[in-house]
Amino acid sequence: MGNRFLHNKTAVATVGMVAVIALMGIFAPWIAPNDPYATDILNKFADYSWKYPLGTDQLGRCVLSRMIYGIRPTLGLAMVTMAGTIGLGAVLGISAGYFRGIVEEVIMRLVDVMLSFPSQIMVFAVVALLGINVQNVILANVFIKWAWYARMIRTGVMQYRDRNFVQFSRCVGMPERFILFRHLLPSITSDLAVLASLDVGWAIINISTLSFLGLGVQAPVPEWGAMLNEAKEVLTSNPVQMLAPGAAIVILVCCFNLMGDALRDVLDPKEAEQ
Repeated sequence: MGNRFLHNKTAVATVGMVAVIALMGIFAPWIAPNDPYATDILNKFADYSWKYPLGTDQLGRCVLSRMIYGIRPTLGLAMVTMAGTIGLGAVLGISAGYFRGIVEEVIMRLVDVMLSFPSQIMVFAVVALLGINVQNVILANVFIKWAWYARMIRTGVMQYRDRNFVQFSRCVGMPERFILFRHLLPSITSDLAVLASLDVGWAIINISTLSFLGLGVQAPVPEWGAMLNEAKEVLTSNPVQMLAPGAAIVILVCCFNLMGDALRDVLDPKEAEQ
Protein backbone atom coordinates (compact mmCIF):
# COMPACT_ATOMS: atom_id res chain seq x y z
CA MET A 1 0.00 0.00 0.00
CA GLY A 2 2.89 2.33 0.75
CA ASN A 3 4.22 2.04 -2.79
CA ARG A 4 0.78 2.66 -4.28
CA PHE A 5 0.42 5.76 -2.11
CA LEU A 6 3.80 7.17 -3.16
CA HIS A 7 3.02 6.53 -6.82
CA ASN A 8 -0.33 8.32 -6.55
CA LYS A 9 0.64 11.96 -7.09
CA THR A 10 -2.79 13.26 -6.13
CA ALA A 11 -2.73 11.44 -2.80
CA VAL A 12 0.79 12.65 -1.97
CA ALA A 13 0.04 16.25 -2.98
CA THR A 14 -3.28 16.53 -1.14
CA VAL A 15 -2.08 14.82 2.03
CA GLY A 16 0.99 17.04 1.99
CA MET A 17 -1.04 20.21 1.52
CA VAL A 18 -3.48 19.29 4.30
CA ALA A 19 -0.54 18.47 6.58
CA VAL A 20 1.09 21.84 5.85
CA ILE A 21 -2.16 23.71 6.56
CA ALA A 22 -2.65 21.77 9.79
CA LEU A 23 0.91 22.51 10.92
CA MET A 24 0.40 26.19 10.16
CA GLY A 25 -2.62 26.14 12.46
CA ILE A 26 -0.76 24.32 15.21
CA PHE A 27 2.20 26.71 15.09
CA ALA A 28 0.11 29.80 14.41
CA PRO A 29 1.57 31.84 17.33
CA TRP A 30 5.05 31.46 15.81
CA ILE A 31 4.06 31.86 12.15
CA ALA A 32 1.51 34.68 12.20
CA PRO A 33 3.21 38.04 11.55
CA ASN A 34 0.88 40.00 13.85
CA ASP A 35 -1.57 39.67 16.70
CA PRO A 36 -4.87 38.56 15.09
CA TYR A 37 -6.90 40.42 17.73
CA ALA A 38 -4.96 43.71 17.69
CA THR A 39 -7.10 46.50 16.20
CA ASP A 40 -5.94 49.74 14.60
CA ILE A 41 -8.96 51.57 13.26
CA LEU A 42 -6.77 54.28 11.73
CA ASN A 43 -5.09 51.59 9.62
CA LYS A 44 -8.22 49.83 8.32
CA PHE A 45 -8.28 48.42 4.78
CA ALA A 46 -4.51 48.84 4.47
CA ASP A 47 -2.98 47.65 1.20
CA TYR A 48 -0.73 44.63 0.92
CA SER A 49 2.68 45.22 2.50
CA TRP A 50 5.52 43.41 4.23
CA LYS A 51 3.89 44.08 7.59
CA TYR A 52 0.41 43.10 6.38
CA PRO A 53 0.87 40.63 3.48
CA LEU A 54 -2.90 40.37 2.93
CA GLY A 55 -3.75 43.85 4.16
CA THR A 56 -6.03 44.66 7.10
CA ASP A 57 -9.76 44.37 7.68
CA GLN A 58 -12.38 46.94 8.69
CA LEU A 59 -10.93 47.09 12.22
CA GLY A 60 -7.31 47.30 11.14
CA ARG A 61 -6.51 43.69 12.04
CA CYS A 62 -3.97 41.69 10.04
CA VAL A 63 -5.91 39.49 7.61
CA LEU A 64 -3.07 36.97 7.15
CA SER A 65 -2.67 36.51 10.90
CA ARG A 66 -6.40 35.94 11.30
CA MET A 67 -6.34 33.47 8.41
CA ILE A 68 -3.54 31.47 10.03
CA TYR A 69 -5.19 31.50 13.45
CA GLY A 70 -8.49 30.62 11.76
CA ILE A 71 -7.12 27.24 10.71
CA ARG A 72 -7.53 25.94 14.26
CA PRO A 73 -11.29 26.42 14.61
CA THR A 74 -12.06 25.78 10.93
CA LEU A 75 -10.11 22.54 10.52
CA GLY A 76 -10.10 21.54 14.19
CA LEU A 77 -13.87 21.69 14.60
CA ALA A 78 -14.34 19.76 11.36
CA MET A 79 -12.01 17.00 12.58
CA VAL A 80 -13.73 16.81 15.98
CA THR A 81 -17.09 16.64 14.21
CA MET A 82 -15.94 13.80 11.98
CA ALA A 83 -14.43 11.91 14.93
CA GLY A 84 -17.71 12.10 16.83
CA THR A 85 -19.75 11.20 13.76
CA ILE A 86 -17.60 8.20 12.85
CA GLY A 87 -17.43 7.03 16.46
CA LEU A 88 -21.20 7.03 16.96
CA GLY A 89 -21.91 5.75 13.46
CA ALA A 90 -19.35 2.95 13.81
CA VAL A 91 -20.71 1.70 17.14
CA LEU A 92 -24.30 1.59 15.91
CA GLY A 93 -23.45 0.41 12.39
CA ILE A 94 -21.26 -2.47 13.62
CA SER A 95 -23.88 -3.46 16.18
CA ALA A 96 -26.62 -3.49 13.55
CA GLY A 97 -24.56 -5.37 10.97
CA TYR A 98 -23.13 -8.00 13.32
CA PHE A 99 -25.81 -8.80 15.88
CA ARG A 100 -28.79 -8.48 13.51
CA GLY A 101 -32.28 -9.31 14.86
CA ILE A 102 -34.01 -6.81 17.13
CA VAL A 103 -30.82 -4.77 17.53
CA GLU A 104 -30.62 -4.21 13.78
CA GLU A 105 -34.33 -3.40 13.49
CA VAL A 106 -34.25 -0.77 16.22
CA ILE A 107 -31.07 0.91 14.97
CA MET A 108 -32.02 0.90 11.30
CA ARG A 109 -35.52 2.25 11.92
CA LEU A 110 -33.94 5.08 13.89
CA VAL A 111 -31.54 5.63 10.99
CA ASP A 112 -34.47 5.78 8.56
CA VAL A 113 -36.16 8.42 10.70
CA MET A 114 -33.00 10.52 10.92
CA LEU A 115 -32.35 10.35 7.17
CA SER A 116 -35.92 11.37 6.35
CA PHE A 117 -35.31 14.96 7.52
CA PRO A 118 -33.41 17.60 5.51
CA SER A 119 -29.98 17.78 7.12
CA GLN A 120 -29.46 21.55 7.04
CA ILE A 121 -32.87 22.28 8.51
CA MET A 122 -32.19 19.80 11.29
CA VAL A 123 -28.83 21.42 12.03
CA PHE A 124 -30.47 24.85 12.32
CA ALA A 125 -33.20 23.38 14.52
CA VAL A 126 -30.74 21.72 16.89
CA VAL A 127 -28.59 24.87 17.19
CA ALA A 128 -31.68 27.02 17.76
CA LEU A 129 -32.92 24.59 20.43
CA LEU A 130 -29.63 24.17 22.31
CA GLY A 131 -28.26 27.68 21.84
CA ILE A 132 -25.51 29.34 19.83
CA ASN A 133 -22.03 28.09 20.75
CA VAL A 134 -19.31 25.90 19.29
CA GLN A 135 -20.20 22.79 21.30
CA ASN A 136 -23.79 22.85 20.06
CA VAL A 137 -22.61 23.26 16.47
CA ILE A 138 -20.53 20.08 16.82
CA LEU A 139 -23.41 18.22 18.49
CA ALA A 140 -25.81 19.32 15.76
CA ASN A 141 -23.54 18.09 12.96
CA VAL A 142 -22.87 14.76 14.71
CA PHE A 143 -26.59 14.35 15.41
CA ILE A 144 -27.42 14.78 11.74
CA LYS A 145 -24.61 12.80 10.06
CA TRP A 146 -24.22 9.70 12.26
CA ALA A 147 -27.18 7.93 10.64
CA TRP A 148 -25.60 8.01 7.19
CA TYR A 149 -22.38 6.52 8.58
CA ALA A 150 -24.27 3.87 10.53
CA ARG A 151 -25.96 2.66 7.36
CA MET A 152 -22.73 2.61 5.34
CA ILE A 153 -20.79 0.81 8.10
CA ARG A 154 -23.57 -1.74 8.59
CA THR A 155 -23.37 -2.60 4.89
CA GLY A 156 -19.60 -3.08 5.17
CA VAL A 157 -19.90 -5.27 8.27
CA MET A 158 -22.49 -7.50 6.60
CA GLN A 159 -19.98 -8.23 3.85
CA TYR A 160 -17.48 -9.65 6.36
CA ARG A 161 -19.55 -11.14 9.20
CA ASP A 162 -19.93 -14.51 7.45
CA ARG A 163 -16.40 -14.78 6.05
CA ASN A 164 -14.32 -17.83 6.89
CA PHE A 165 -11.99 -16.06 9.33
CA VAL A 166 -14.98 -14.80 11.33
CA GLN A 167 -16.68 -18.21 11.30
CA PHE A 168 -13.45 -19.86 12.45
CA SER A 169 -13.19 -17.47 15.41
CA ARG A 170 -16.75 -18.35 16.40
CA CYS A 171 -16.03 -22.07 16.13
CA VAL A 172 -13.02 -21.91 18.43
CA GLY A 173 -15.00 -19.96 21.01
CA MET A 174 -13.51 -16.48 20.61
CA PRO A 175 -15.53 -13.80 22.43
CA GLU A 176 -17.66 -11.37 20.45
CA ARG A 177 -15.41 -8.50 21.50
CA PHE A 178 -12.40 -10.21 19.90
CA ILE A 179 -14.26 -10.75 16.63
CA LEU A 180 -15.52 -7.17 16.52
CA PHE A 181 -12.23 -5.45 17.29
CA ARG A 182 -9.73 -7.87 15.69
CA HIS A 183 -11.62 -8.90 12.56
CA LEU A 184 -14.56 -6.70 11.61
CA LEU A 185 -13.27 -3.27 12.60
CA PRO A 186 -9.90 -3.63 10.79
CA SER A 187 -11.74 -4.94 7.72
CA ILE A 188 -13.75 -1.74 7.33
CA THR A 189 -11.05 0.70 8.46
CA SER A 190 -9.99 1.55 4.91
CA ASP A 191 -13.59 2.30 3.95
CA LEU A 192 -13.96 4.52 7.02
CA ALA A 193 -10.78 6.42 6.11
CA VAL A 194 -12.09 7.15 2.63
CA LEU A 195 -15.54 8.19 3.86
CA ALA A 196 -14.06 10.41 6.55
CA SER A 197 -11.65 12.19 4.21
CA LEU A 198 -14.46 12.82 1.73
CA ASP A 199 -16.77 14.14 4.43
CA VAL A 200 -14.33 16.44 6.24
CA GLY A 201 -14.95 18.88 3.40
CA TRP A 202 -18.67 18.70 4.15
CA ALA A 203 -18.00 19.41 7.82
CA ILE A 204 -15.81 22.41 6.98
CA ILE A 205 -18.50 23.90 4.74
CA ASN A 206 -21.22 23.21 7.29
CA ILE A 207 -19.33 24.78 10.21
CA SER A 208 -18.24 27.75 8.09
CA THR A 209 -21.82 28.24 6.92
CA LEU A 210 -23.12 28.31 10.47
CA SER A 211 -20.40 30.77 11.45
CA PHE A 212 -21.21 32.90 8.41
CA LEU A 213 -24.85 33.00 9.52
CA GLY A 214 -23.83 33.94 13.05
CA LEU A 215 -24.77 30.54 14.52
CA GLY A 216 -21.28 29.08 14.95
CA VAL A 217 -17.97 30.58 16.03
CA GLN A 218 -18.55 34.07 17.34
CA ALA A 219 -16.46 37.22 16.84
CA PRO A 220 -13.75 38.17 17.54
CA VAL A 221 -12.45 34.58 17.27
CA PRO A 222 -10.75 34.23 13.85
CA GLU A 223 -12.57 31.52 11.88
CA TRP A 224 -12.90 31.54 8.12
CA GLY A 225 -16.71 31.44 8.07
CA ALA A 226 -16.89 34.14 10.77
CA MET A 227 -14.41 36.23 8.74
CA LEU A 228 -16.77 36.00 5.77
CA ASN A 229 -19.59 37.10 8.05
CA GLU A 230 -17.61 40.19 9.06
CA ALA A 231 -16.51 40.87 5.48
CA LYS A 232 -20.07 40.88 4.15
CA GLU A 233 -20.71 44.06 6.14
CA VAL A 234 -18.23 45.88 3.89
CA LEU A 235 -19.01 43.95 0.71
CA THR A 236 -19.93 47.04 -1.31
CA SER A 237 -17.09 49.24 -0.10
CA ASN A 238 -14.29 46.65 0.09
CA PRO A 239 -15.23 43.30 -1.52
CA VAL A 240 -11.59 42.14 -1.45
CA GLN A 241 -12.07 41.26 2.24
CA MET A 242 -14.04 38.16 1.24
CA LEU A 243 -11.42 36.78 -1.13
CA ALA A 244 -8.93 35.33 1.38
CA PRO A 245 -11.33 33.35 3.64
CA GLY A 246 -13.53 32.34 0.70
CA ALA A 247 -10.59 31.06 -1.35
CA ALA A 248 -9.12 29.27 1.69
CA ILE A 249 -12.37 27.37 2.32
CA VAL A 250 -12.62 26.35 -1.35
CA ILE A 251 -8.99 25.19 -1.51
CA LEU A 252 -9.17 23.18 1.74
CA VAL A 253 -12.45 21.50 0.81
CA CYS A 254 -11.11 20.63 -2.66
CA CYS A 255 -7.98 19.13 -1.04
CA PHE A 256 -10.06 16.83 1.15
CA ASN A 257 -12.31 15.80 -1.73
CA LEU A 258 -9.35 15.01 -3.97
CA MET A 259 -7.62 13.23 -1.08
CA GLY A 260 -10.68 11.05 -0.52
CA ASP A 261 -10.77 10.04 -4.18
CA ALA A 262 -7.03 9.35 -4.18
CA LEU A 263 -7.17 7.28 -0.98
CA ARG A 264 -10.01 5.27 -2.44
CA ASP A 265 -7.74 4.36 -5.37
CA VAL A 266 -4.82 3.59 -3.06
CA LEU A 267 -6.87 1.39 -0.71
CA ASP A 268 -8.83 -0.35 -3.48
CA PRO A 269 -7.96 -4.08 -3.33
CA LYS A 270 -8.46 -4.35 -7.10
CA GLU A 271 -5.64 -1.86 -7.58
CA ALA A 272 -3.43 -3.93 -5.28
CA GLU A 273 -3.83 -6.99 -7.50
CA GLN A 274 -2.62 -5.15 -10.62
